[in-house]
Amino acid sequence: MRHGKNNYKLGRLTAHRWSMFRSLLTALFRHERITTTEAKAKAIKGLADQIVTLAKRENLHARRQVLALIPDTDVVHRIFDTIAARYGDRHGGYTRIIHAGVRRGDAAPVVLLELVDRVEPTKDGSSKGKKPSSKEKPPKDEAKAEGRGRKKKDKAAAASA
Repeated sequence: MRHGKNNYKLGRLTAHRWSMFRSLLTALFRHERITTTEAKAKAIKGLADQIVTLAKRENLHARRQVLALIPDTDVVHRIFDTIAARYGDRHGGYTRIIHAGVRRGDAAPVVLLELVDRVEPTKDGSSKGKKPSSKEKPPKDEAKAEGRGRKKKDKAAAASA
């Protein structure tokens, strides 16, 4: 009988399941929002809340317990420095699941798993991943004219050489 064995198996062996949980948790705390299936999100939601609770303790034993679940030291430093400080006055409920539709290939329910009160990236170029656009683009007509002139000049230089 299967009484009292009510955790998420997800059709995987134990080692594969824990490996998947570690990679999902690392991605969640690195990006603060991930897209995954509903079953996987429900499976790691409790683990993510437990990690934030451990990080709020700020002692060596808690750090080592988090390192056992998240193998990336940079992410663990980020959890203890910024994320734990952000949730200092909150008692649980650090993650939220937002339904995002179904996956195209197999119609599996897809969700966004994100940290509550996460900092939204700004759109004025101050976020890390974007390059600041210091050059202004000329109007389309001028750009086409400059491009045509360059091609003629290049052809003339190649013919004379």
